[in-house]
Amino acid sequence: MTSLPKTPSLDITGKRALVTGASSGIGLGCAVALAEVGAHVVCAARGAQALNEAVSAMQSAGLSAEALQLDQTDIPQVYAACEDPFDVVVNSAGFARQSAAIDTQVKDYDAVFDINVKGAYFLSAAAARSLIQAGKPGSIIHISSQMGHVGGVDRAVYCATKHAVEGMVKAMAIEWGKVGIRINTICPTFTRTPLSQPTFDDPERFAWIMDKIKLPRAAEVSDIMGAVQFLASDASAMVTGTAMLIDGGWTAD
Repeated sequence: MTSLPKTPSLDITGKRALVTGASSGIGLGCAVALAEVGAHVVCAARGAQALNEAVSAMQSAGLSAEALQLDQTDIPQVYAACEDPFDVVVNSAGFARQSAAIDTQVKDYDAVFDINVKGAYFLSAAAARSLIQAGKPGSIIHISSQMGHVGGVDRAVYCATKHAVEGMVKAMAIEWGKVGIRINTICPTFTRTPLSQPTFDDPERFAWIMDKIKLPRAAEVSDIMGAVQFLASDASAMVTGTAMLIDGGWTAD
């Protein structure tokens, strides 16, 4: 009799997850996605009011979640938050300050690198250290960007940070693979969120976006949620050091 293979489950019931940038947009979508497949999710963000509102909404929907006010640029605070190991960590904190490269201000460069690269780096290190000390495997997921694979006008600093994250993840995957810690990125195209809405409201920028995306629409938060469940679960047990591009074909040419 033929023995049929079995599809690994997306279920992560009993797992603890940390999601940064979880008060809105993609981060909130990631938190909901993980809670929907059974995780208890610690939702972290800097702003207390929006964070508490998001967690209350999740709890009202029957999802297991709690709030943690966290400034990801405060590295000792990040290490303290990760003192007890998380089975899954999703880093969705980050932002951009757009300008022509020749007009970039040092303060803007530093601010974007501080959260997008330094914060991402030490969150990964803190999460991995805790898992290694506990002798546990885990999955670390960074919300990167298609801009970690291409360039864009007025986005030199942002592109630099996301290219840095892509390289960082590859190196960390090599270091931590033998102890069962996987680390990957999700790279969305322009996604409709409250933070990105001004870009969509600009006719010239919107036309540029739709010219680049091969599918006939921009991304929605829901487009990222299934990818997070996949990378957090045993369904992706052989996936590490790589990028999942959710870009509507932007990088296909």
